[in-house]
Amino acid sequence: MSMQIKEEGAVRSGPLRTLITVWALAGGALIALVVMVNVLSVAGGALWRPFPGDFEITEMGVAVAASMFLPHCQLNHCNVTADIFTAGLPPRWVAALSALASLVALGFSLLLLTRMYVGMLDQKAYSYTTAILQLPHWMAYAVFLVSLLLLAIAAVMTFVANVRDARA
Repeated sequence: MSMQIKEEGAVRSGPLRTLITVWALAGGALIALVVMVNVLSVAGGALWRPFPGDFEITEMGVAVAASMFLPHCQLNHCNVTADIFTAGLPPRWVAALSALASLVALGFSLLLLTRMYVGMLDQKAYSYTTAILQLPHWMAYAVFLVSLLLLAIAAVMTFVANVRDARA
């Protein structure tokens, strides 16, 4: 039944869906780069010298990549749900509850978007950087902002699809 609901609440393909998918794939590529840095650091520590700032790259890279997956998860209904509560409900009710969940996701993404923007401005104004590599913190915030904007767009797209399904 869960698979049927996912198919019913599917968001139709289009340029925004493609953009969100490409954004998530870029997040996967970033994770692969972080893994390579860690492999180089471990190998370097054993053979010659470790990669300086590897933990900074890992910390920032994993956080940024995780944010890049959020819109894709929203768009494909891959968020954690408690299907035990909706297992016996008609598909229309499940679609209506999913629409409500999409509105909550939209609200949180917009709230986080505004707060992260203010945080990015602070990070930039005070020139905060990482300790070893001196990477500016605000650069990570900028990627987070794009992710949160795409999450808001994905939430609107899933809301529309779920309302369509609830009315059908």
